[in-house]
Amino acid sequence: MSEKSEKILLEKHKDVARIDQPSKRTHGWYVRVRFLGKTHSKFFSDKKNGGRYSSLLAALTWRDTTEKKLGKQRTDKHIVTVSNTSTGVVGVRLNDKLNRYEVSWVNKEGKQGKTSVSITKYGKRKAFERACTIRKKKEAQRLAA
Repeated sequence: MSEKSEKILLEKHKDVARIDQPSKRTHGWYVRVRFLGKTHSKFFSDKKNGGRYSSLLAALTWRDTTEKKLGKQRTDKHIVTVSNTSTGVVGVRLNDKLNRYEVSWVNKEGKQGKTSVSITKYGKRKAFERACTIRKKKEAQRLAA
């Protein structure tokens, strides 16, 4: 096996997990693509794909093709796509007690950033729009190459 092949096998690949269960004679790569609340998954057996390296390449190709078909941006960075806030926007939450929208994000270095937009100053609709704009800008900065 070439040095390049060895390196690819040893790297971590987003959304791809190695499964080795000798008791069930199961060896291969499991791929999971999550997008817009749906999960698409597939298992790539070493035996059916001509070995460990070939099955990994098949898994990576399937992942990339599936993401492209779904319209999901290809990145190895972690992206949160589910919001637990009542606003429905990841990283933007309403703080009724302080009468503001709070915005949070993670920068390129992995550090948490926060700011807030006053509802008293801008009104509820404008404050929400400003908060969403800030969040979108900060996320774009983090994902920029």
